[in-house]
Amino acid sequence: MLNIILRWLLYALLIIFVSWIVPGIEVDNFLTAMLVCVILALVNAFIKPILQIITFPITILTLGFFSLVINALMLMLAGYFTPGFAVEGFISAFLGALLLSIFSFGVNRI
Repeated sequence: MLNIILRWLLYALLIIFVSWIVPGIEVDNFLTAMLVCVILALVNAFIKPILQIITFPITILTLGFFSLVINALMLMLAGYFTPGFAVEGFISAFLGALLLSIFSFGVNRI
């Protein structure tokens, strides 16, 4: 249980860090970042698998790079549903999703 809470806090910090780096992504406060983590987890659990199945041929043709587009769309969707979290444009979402993927790999290694 402590491991889950620790990951949740680290992901919230990552979202705030990415919002500082990427222009076009804004987070109001830490509680909003924690809510974004929950929304992203729900979106990734329920909507992302459906999109991955639908776009499987495109993902194979692009050698997996289209999965970054799907991650960006999931981040934009989380921005739509979360008050206090704004993602302005696809480029910001793409860069934010790319950085979140890289940094979350590091968090998972810890």
